Amino acid sequence: MADQAGTSSSHLENVLEEDDDYDLIYGAESGWVEARTQCDHLASLSSDLAHIPTPNTPCNRCQHPSENWLCLCCKDVLCSRFVNKHMLEHHKQTTHCIALSYSDLSVWCFACDSYLDAQVIRQLRPVHETAYILKFGEAPPHRSVECPQLEDKQAKDMPSGS
Repeated sequence: MADQAGTSSSHLENVLEEDDDYDLIYGAESGWVEARTQCDHLASLSSDLAHIPTPNTPCNRCQHPSENWLCLCCKDVLCSRFVNKHMLEHHKQTTHCIALSYSDLSVWCFACDSYLDAQVIRQLRPVHETAYILKFGEAPPHRSVECPQLEDKQAKDMPSGS
């Protein structure tokens, strides 16, 4: 019996070590990521984001057909860091920092090292909507967006006796 308890204890230690390895590889807190609702790099956006390549456009460098990103500064389509890292290289070479993923239509700012909320940030809404229509053939569902700054202003403007 004592041997079995020791065996199950060492098995548990191995499982915990494997979990630590998993966390190192995939991130300890995988799951929901809070996207930023503002970004100081929006001035670098292309002036014509109404006309963009289709979501099935391959990487301009290696022709990889998926996991591609659209540079929102120059409209170049390049593959992700999980393929051949061409979008990451593009950012390092050009300092173009904002890109849209054709996989899930998320927007990433390399300079902020963060996702951007394309439905909240006014300058990103049109390109997000265009990409959605090109990918799914219909307009995206609109979500209600909370605006704490507006709610705070409205609360301040209310008479104190209300």
